[in-house]
Amino acid sequence: MQEDKAGKRRYSDADAAADLVAYFSLRRAVSIRSLAIVAVAALLVARWLAFPALALVTGGLCGVINAHLIGSSSALLLKNRTVGRFVLSSFLRIAVFGIVPVAFARHGPWWSMAWYFAGFFLPLALFAVGALRAFERK
Repeated sequence: MQEDKAGKRRYSDADAAADLVAYFSLRRAVSIRSLAIVAVAALLVARWLAFPALALVTGGLCGVINAHLIGSSSALLLKNRTVGRFVLSSFLRIAVFGIVPVAFARHGPWWSMAWYFAGFFLPLALFAVGALRAFERK
């Protein structure tokens, strides 16, 4: 970023393009890492905790899908400026991804829901850490 005479920062088109490339790269890397982490963790515990391991993998997959849906919904919000569609899609995502852990708790041990949430929020946590590194300004 550059500063003009009044001390305000400017964000150029080149900065925006570079940040967009970094965002898509980070999103792809987070998706791959998240799925790899939950797959390895599930394989390590599947012998003793098969149902919670399945919940972990399902949570990781749902978390990656949710992250991609959030990104595309946010892009449409910025493009079209229609808040109603964004809110409706948010409620639908919450409903769909909120039913899944309840099903795991109902059909297996109740605490398998925690394994689902661990997998579900892993992409968000990895993206938050990666974004701090990728988008810090010097």
